[in-house]
Amino acid sequence: MNILVINCGSSSLKFQLIDSESEKCLGKGLCERIGEAKGVVNFTPDGGDKISLEKPLPDHKSAFDAVIAQLTDENTGIIKDMKEVGAVGHRVIHGGEYFSESVVIDDDVIKKIEACNSLAPLHNPANIIGIKASMEVMPGIKNVAVFDTAFHQTMDKKAYLYAIPNEYYEKYKIRRYGFHGTSHSFVSKRAAELVNKPYDKVKTIVCHIGNGASICAVENGKSVDTSMGLTPLAGVVMGTRSGDIDPSIVDVIAREENLTTADVIDILNKKSGVTALSGISADFRDISGAIENGDERAKVAMEAYAHAIVRYVGAYAAVMNGVDVIAFTAGVGENQIMLREMVMSHLEYLGVKINKEANNTRSKEIMISSEDSKVKVFVIPTNEELAIARETLELI
Repeated sequence: MNILVINCGSSSLKFQLIDSESEKCLGKGLCERIGEAKGVVNFTPDGGDKISLEKPLPDHKSAFDAVIAQLTDENTGIIKDMKEVGAVGHRVIHGGEYFSESVVIDDDVIKKIEACNSLAPLHNPANIIGIKASMEVMPGIKNVAVFDTAFHQTMDKKAYLYAIPNEYYEKYKIRRYGFHGTSHSFVSKRAAELVNKPYDKVKTIVCHIGNGASICAVENGKSVDTSMGLTPLAGVVMGTRSGDIDPSIVDVIAREENLTTADVIDILNKKSGVTALSGISADFRDISGAIENGDERAKVAMEAYAHAIVRYVGAYAAVMNGVDVIAFTAGVGENQIMLREMVMSHLEYLGVKINKEANNTRSKEIMISSEDSKVKVFVIPTNEELAIARETLELI
């Protein structure tokens, strides 16, 4: 069965068509600038060259029409018609407390996702638009919602409740939710396979390090703690996000700069993190190059990022009373050799021993700790699209 995986943003639509039997990606693409006068549709069939087209994309329905046109194109398409698609799996950012697992989408599910809009105002409305467009363009095909937050619903209250008046939790469901759950689930399961242990018998710390980053403690197959909170702003330093800060900073900046709270939150989301520390970029290729040229701010930015990761890894080793596996994943985690070495060099107290030769690699599944390392450390490329396809297949 072919499964179409959709990751819908406010002005973009990423897609992959996956053969669920072979788990092979048959083709993938991205519709950009939805809602603008000139949209862009990118599509790369497996084994083929990338195709890039400019065309009007006034809304998400037109983007879905463009996706179907590319998938079924007589010359460059990968299927004859949409009857070859058995289901559509949608990435949904926030499921609140409603969803602890993936679900087949119906009207009630859509209402509950909409009820979580206030918890993810930039993402959930776009996800819903994508779902509704899919249901309109491909009637009769089942749609499945796979939630970024669902994996973390196994956390205990001691881990997810904030120490604020309980009425705010009761009224507004303000608590720690965590994100990147699909990736944390996929990578932690693969880590258990690599050390040849049952998933429910291994303690893993997954470091999903990209432009957005989160750390997760997975104990015996369950998320027991994670660094992101009510929103993806909390946790480690990220590309443009501040990560953890003293909440009073928001008030101080707002007063001193005559800004609204929303203005400051926007700064913390889009103009902070490694970008602010380095004064250069959120791209670690730029930062690594600047460090090689002696740039002190770039060096501090890298050190701050590594320090934040080390702090969470140490905390989660304590939370689980030990750790068997540490896994690096996502764009930075899979490719940043210098950052991984900086982190591992601070974990010797856990029994981590680095294999520098193995660590000198990018975008490849590999053990980067030595054979005699007490804690095994891996680079495990994440595949959220495949994880969504698996969840979708299981449900339908």
